[in-house]
Formats: sequence, C-alpha cells, structure tokens
Amino acid sequence: MRKTLIAIITGLMLCCVLPSRAQYNREYFFWMGRSCMMNNDYQAAIRTLNTLLRVDDEAYEGYFLRGIAKYNLDDLLGAEEDFSTAIRLNPVYTQAYTYRAITRSRLGNYDDALHDFREAIELRPDLPGPYYSRGVTRLLNQQFKEAIEDFDKFIRQENKVADAFICRGLSYLHLKDTVRAYENFNTAIRTNREYPNGYNRRGGLYLDQGRYEEAEADFNKAIECDSTYLLSYFNRALVYNATNRPMLALADFDKVIQLDSTNSLTYFNRAMLRTQIGDYNRALEDYDRVALYSPNNVLVYYNRAGVHAQLGEIEKAVDDYTEAIKLYPDFANAYIYRGRLRELLQDPKGARQDRETAQRKIAEYRSRLSDSTYSIFADTTQHFDRLLSFDSNLAGGSFERITGHNGGHEEMRLLPLFKFTLLRPDSVPVSGVYRLQRVEDFLKRIGNRALTLTCRESNIPADSLVIYDRQYAERINAGDASWTLLFERGITQLLIKQYTSSVSTYTSAIEQNPSNPFLYLNRSTTRAEMIDFISSIDNSYQRITIDSDPANRLNNNSKRTYNYDEAIADLNKAIKLFPDFAQAYYNRGNLEALSGRLPEAFENYSKAIELNPSFAEAYYNRGVIQIFMKDTRKGCLDLSKAGELGILEAYEMLKRYASADN
Repeated sequence: MRKTLIAIITGLMLCCVLPSRAQYNREYFFWMGRSCMMNNDYQAAIRTLNTLLRVDDEAYEGYFLRGIAKYNLDDLLGAEEDFSTAIRLNPVYTQAYTYRAITRSRLGNYDDALHDFREAIELRPDLPGPYYSRGVTRLLNQQFKEAIEDFDKFIRQENKVADAFICRGLSYLHLKDTVRAYENFNTAIRTNREYPNGYNRRGGLYLDQGRYEEAEADFNKAIECDSTYLLSYFNRALVYNATNRPMLALADFDKVIQLDSTNSLTYFNRAMLRTQIGDYNRALEDYDRVALYSPNNVLVYYNRAGVHAQLGEIEKAVDDYTEAIKLYPDFANAYIYRGRLRELLQDPKGARQDRETAQRKIAEYRSRLSDSTYSIFADTTQHFDRLLSFDSNLAGGSFERITGHNGGHEEMRLLPLFKFTLLRPDSVPVSGVYRLQRVEDFLKRIGNRALTLTCRESNIPADSLVIYDRQYAERINAGDASWTLLFERGITQLLIKQYTSSVSTYTSAIEQNPSNPFLYLNRSTTRAEMIDFISSIDNSYQRITIDSDPANRLNNNSKRTYNYDEAIADLNKAIKLFPDFAQAYYNRGNLEALSGRLPEAFENYSKAIELNPSFAEAYYNRGVIQIFMKDTRKGCLDLSKAGELGILEAYEMLKRYASADN
C-alpha cells in the first residue's frame, strides 16, 4: 500500500491545481511540498505544506499531500485526520476517500475503510485502484470471497500487476483451494519474473506441503531477485531446519536479524534452534531480546526457563516459570516443571502445591477436550519447541507501556526541561521561544551571545565551561556580585555538575532580584537535575551513564519516587510572576510526571499549548503522558502534532504506538 500512496504523487503533477484564487506563492509551496515527497523527504514536505496551509487553510490538496507524507512516516492517525479534512473541504475527492480507506485499513478499522472504498467506487467506478485496495482490506478482514471479487474486477482492467494475483492466490489459499492458489502464484511469477514475492508465496505453499526441494528453489530465486528480501531468508531457514541443516538455518536467521534487528519472531526461532544444538548461552541472549520486544509472550519465559535449568541456574528457571504462569495461569506444564525445580531448592511445600495445581489443570483440560477454545497450555502432551512461521503471532506481542511493569526497557522518554543555558552562538535557534518580548528583553539584559532558552543540551566543550566558571568566580570575588553575573555563574556551575553551588548562586541572585521569573526557572531546573543525580547513585538500578535530564527517569523500573516539591515551588513562583510563560508550565508538567502525578502533568502541558499553540515539545510530552494513562489514540494524535511541528522523535514513537489502540 505504501507504493500505491507514493504513486499518487506523480499523478498529482498532471491533475491537481490550487483553487483559482491561489496566488503564485501558494502554488509554489504546493509544488515544492510535492517535490520533497517525490524525493522521500517527508518531513521537509510537511514543513512546506504547513506553510501553504497557514496561508490557505482551504487548500484541500495540501491536506491530502500532507496526509500522504504523514502516512509514509507511519503517522497513521495524523494521516487519517488530514485526509478527513480534505474530504470535508471537497466531499467528492475520490483519491482522499481511497487513501483514507487505506490508512484506516492499516489501523485495523476495516468497517470504516470499506465505507470509504464504497464512496470512492461510487464516485469513480471506472478506476481500478479502489477495487485492488478494497480487496486487500477484505483479505485482511477475512472476507475472502468478496476479496476475490474485487481482485477479479481489478485484474480485468489491470492484468500486469503481480501483487493482484498474489493477493487473489492468498484469498483462495485461505479458502483451502490450493489449486487456484498455485495458479495465481504462477501467474504472478509469469507477470513479473524479477519480483521476489511471487516466488516467496509459492515457496511458502510448497513448504506447507512438505515439498522442501521445490520450496528451497523458490526461496533461492526470491533472494536472487532481491538480496534484502528478509521473508525468503526466514522461510528458507525453516526449510533448512526441516531438512536437518541447522547451521544453514542459523545463518539465514542471522541474515534476517541483520536486516531487521527488532524482529522478535526470528530471535525466538533462533533461540529454539540454538537450544536444540546445545548453544545455551547464546540462546539465552536471544530469549532476552524476545522478552524485551514481546514481554507478554508466555512461551519466551517457559522456554527460557528450560535453558536456565540446563545451565544449572535453578532460581532463574523458577522465576521464568513463575512469569509464564502469571501470564497464563492454566499452563500445566509450567507448574509441573516449576514443582520439580522447587524440590531441588528444598521447597517441598511449593513443589506439592505446583503438582496439585498441575493435576487440577490437567483434569479440567481433559474434561473439556470437546471445547476447542480450551487452552493448549493445559495439555501436557504439547511441546513448544517447534519453529514458528513468519505469519505467526507471538502471544503478547505488544509492549507493556506503564512504568514499573514488565517490559520496562521500553523507550518512552519525556523531552527535557527548558532552561537558560549556553550554546555556541552559531547554533543558537533564531526563532521559537524568543517570540515573547519579556524573554528577549531578559537575554538582551544579560548580554551573552551564547545564552538561550532551550531544552537542548549545551554544546560548549567542558574545558571551556570550566574556564568560563573560573572567570565568573574571579569577577565575583573582585566585588562584581551583580544578579546578572550570579545568574551566569549559576549556569556554568550547573553545566559542570556543581549542583549545590549552582542552587546557592541562583539563590543569591534571587535575593537581589526576587521578581525575576527566569531566575526561579533555572533554580528549579538545577534542583531537579540534582535530584536526578542523587537518584542515579541511590537507586538499585545503576545506570552506566548519568542522564543529564531528570525527565528520562520516567523509564526507570524503580518503584521509588523522589521529591521535586522545591523545584515545583520555584516554577509556581515563576508562573505567578509571569503567567504567560509557557516553558514554566511545560517544566512543571515534567516534574509532576516524574512525581507520579500524571493528570496534573497533562493539565500543565495543556496550559503550555494554550499559551503557545506551536509548542512542539509540549505536544510530544503530553502525548507520552496520555499513552502512559492508556489513552493511546489521543496520545498518538499529540505525537502526530509534535511530528508535524518538527519533533523527529515523534515518528519513532508513532511507529510503535499508532495502531496499538485499534
């Protein structure tokens, strides 16, 4: 579908124009945005189209193109919103219906997607594209007969598209019609002999039927067509495993991981294969990866427990069996093996309880053999060491996203606090936070070209910072103890990690100028960073490096929270002195979040956005907070807005969470 979305851009070169009232500069931005997209620079396209839409908020083609750019950045919710706006402005915009349908299909919203396809087809029944895309959606929605009808209609108009035959073949395969599936896969290969997916699909069918030699030949051909086509490496590894060639299978799994380092299914299969050949330590490494990427997968803990037991790590094995049982309480085998290990650990009571529980689960299972919904995990005849195919769904494939739960390694960090700090003059931003005249006046009063209000880290070398701090100290000792000089020295002391001295210096500056909100802002930030430094030493989870910003503590697995009350009190004072200071609300939101008060954090970010509707960092952090509060959809909408405003990290987050609530 991604290729289909990109293809529409070329068509727009011929058929899309701005409304007649559009001036030359608007048309220029439209064409520039499209050009950026054709060069795959989607973020630049969004920035350009934002300019267009600020000038002409009724340019429906601009929303449409921006929707395509967001789609290609995996911002599906943002894309859906832009396509919807294009449709609202132009209710007969066929392409917008089609691509909103494609986006909704990826989000798993098949009913609304099919409604959009119906609208598109009613508007332009002569266009073949909507039939193909609707066929794909129906295939995903397991409406196989209806999908075949759509592919038939598409193929009658476009008979040179290999993917149409592949999808129709898959539909027949799901209907158990392997003969027609073969026919369609063969036709796909004849249509495009350089397209790897045709060989891969036919090879998969051979593999399912145990025709390993023919399957291997097809996978080899697919790899010959595209050496980066990971599906064929994965499937060929299954052939090698089935034909007792484990080292070749491992080599292909290695290649898949090289191409996709987060593919948990491949780590899972490689772990089982390494276990089978006795490579237990490396198998543990793979299971650890699967536990990171799929922390709710019960089989990860069950299988890893067996490896720990083989290595004599009995306590770790018991912990893993316990985790498997926690995830699936009917897992009889896990009780049986945990009971045996508890006997080795001289825990007869625990062993007896596990045996009794296992027997009860087995009895329940046997009494319900006629019930196909009853879990295989209560069947002690089951073995869980069979390699899984690529379309398998690892149990618990989604991450647990709440702090302190399993899967705490998941990266979900707040953007840092704002503060006045030093940047090289050539890297100081020229726009953004300087819109407030009061901030500009303050910067002019200090008179340091390197001083800026930002959430970025200082890029001044450490040795230079030490020199600056020494110079400030000499001037202060010589009698120049003005509040402005004290403020500058407070900054250098913070940057060289002299937290206590920095707080003291800011306090001296505040005593001279108690009505200046910016002094309180920086003292607050210093106090927060000092707390983070202390927590990094005090916490049982020792970090290799100490993060410079306390917001990153949101990822910590520790149950302990630290008291940011003094830092928040400083922000309260800054806000009282300067009620329109959006960065102060933003910082207070961060500290409320770190204190575990997420609703209060949400309110502060919302206030910051109210004061500055273009506050990208506030949208990002509010999105993160909403995801933590399990309002994933609204969180992703905020992340989408942050990405639209230039926060690149937002798109990485959206790749993981955009479809989590659908």
